[in-house]
Amino acid sequence: MVVAASLVWVILTSTSCSVRPQAAPSYLFLWAGDADGKASDFLAVIDAAPASPRYRSIVASIPTGTAGTHPHHTELEMPPSGHLLANGFGAGRTWLFDLTQPEHPEVMTSFGDLAGFSHPHTFIRLANGNLLTTFQYAARTGAPAAQPAHGHGAAAGAATTEAEEARTGGLVEMDERGTVIRSRSAHDPAIADSRLYPYSVLPIPAVDRAVLTTTDMNSGHKEATSQWVQFWRLSDLSLLRSIALPPGPRGDEHFFTGEPKLLPDGQSVYVHTFNCGLYLVRGVDQAEPSATFVKGFPGKDCGVPVLTGHYWLQTVPQTHSLVALDIADPAHPREVSSVAFGDDEEPHWLAIDPSGRRLVVNSGGYTKSNRLFVINFDPASGALSIDDSFRDAGSTRPGIDLTGKAWPHGFSGKAAPHGTVFSR
Repeated sequence: MVVAASLVWVILTSTSCSVRPQAAPSYLFLWAGDADGKASDFLAVIDAAPASPRYRSIVASIPTGTAGTHPHHTELEMPPSGHLLANGFGAGRTWLFDLTQPEHPEVMTSFGDLAGFSHPHTFIRLANGNLLTTFQYAARTGAPAAQPAHGHGAAAGAATTEAEEARTGGLVEMDERGTVIRSRSAHDPAIADSRLYPYSVLPIPAVDRAVLTTTDMNSGHKEATSQWVQFWRLSDLSLLRSIALPPGPRGDEHFFTGEPKLLPDGQSVYVHTFNCGLYLVRGVDQAEPSATFVKGFPGKDCGVPVLTGHYWLQTVPQTHSLVALDIADPAHPREVSSVAFGDDEEPHWLAIDPSGRRLVVNSGGYTKSNRLFVINFDPASGALSIDDSFRDAGSTRPGIDLTGKAWPHGFSGKAAPHGTVFSR
């Protein structure tokens, strides 16, 4: 019995010694295209587990078979289903990817115009399993493709034409494969400005509301300055009211409404603008919602923000930086941290991982330097720091260069990235 017990102990000990702890799987899903518009658009998979020996390596990529659609927004975070929607905005086409096996991505389906609308932009998952999706324009056969741009410049005050009004898009509730449940136009006859092009939406089920922003991604439509925010009844997609944001101290911070985010109190909303204004919206469930300017950032073209806990994280291209604001007092946000990426970077896209401790940043392929960064975030203090270990082998700079890489599906040019999210 002693010999047998000793033998068992030896077997168990040798077995346990031979098993090495494995890094928890983590991936980045990068939606990108050929900057020259010649090779196929694609979705790539990057090892994002810091303890992995392959950390920062490209482990898979899958082409869509279509080139030059201008890969733009994906869903803002990875859904629990492992299925990710990504739009090629210039072509008004959307792909659904199966990423349940991250190193073996698959295209499940794709679709174009739905419910008489074209050019979807933002996809938000609802509790019932459907998606609430913004479509920028009314579908129009033979219309030239809109071209999204990093910048949203513009002169205000031009007259609205009947053609512009006819192109106003709307909200669509649908399933992830593009089956329409219901839809409504964003056109509001109560206001003179018909240049309302649904950009992003925030459903707030607790008060039966949805908050919609209205920036046109067509860089050629300079008159669509989009200072408007809309309030909808979520239960039946009825448009209730449109309000214009007030100007900030500079006079134009209210133009180009972007991302609406529900604040920790569950009642108030922050709305950012691409002209680098930040607005506090209150009374979303009231007949007269209000909007107050609370913060301005330097320059214009401020990109995709993240709200996590009581921190607002904002990309600021003019300062080549990412800024963290403590918004415990939403009427008086205060900066607590920032990181700078270098004068050749203009950070645009931002997403956070499920732990709330890491962020991914890219410049959307719009700048000379074309790097993807991972940022460490302390949810207790709001401190930001660049992950120096997420870098190309032999490089003196953090971040991985997305130009000239050999992607597994065969592409090796300059990749123009946009939507990038962490796996769950």
